[in-house]
Amino acid sequence: MKTQVEFRSSKFPPYEVEQEQINPGLWGKRLAEYLREKLRTDGIQTGDIYSEDWGWALPIQNETFPTWLGCGHQDGADDEFLVFIEPSKPLIRKWFKKIDTTDFVGRVAVTLQKILASDPEIRDVRWVE
Repeated sequence: MKTQVEFRSSKFPPYEVEQEQINPGLWGKRLAEYLREKLRTDGIQTGDIYSEDWGWALPIQNETFPTWLGCGHQDGADDEFLVFIEPSKPLIRKWFKKIDTTDFVGRVAVTLQKILASDPEIRDVRWVE
């Protein structure tokens, strides 16, 4: 199941104070805001973006299991980004049950691919497992 996508774009520079909210050299809030808007347009409801030490998390509404996107600048060139979907495994455990995540996570991945592929300012899109 492919749940990580790397790409390049100069469309998502850091906000002035963003690197004070997370680790230096990392950012991605503009990317998370962009994806929130695009996902909502495609019918996937999201929650409020919040910071982590590695970047920004974008919760995705899902009653069955917690789902979110991690959005961040890759350590390297200023135009390298990574988005990952959590959960990243096809099966998770909740209480004593196994839950198959493939359908919902797959839908999110397909929508994410469509968003990235349709934007001419995003290039070198590469999915990894």
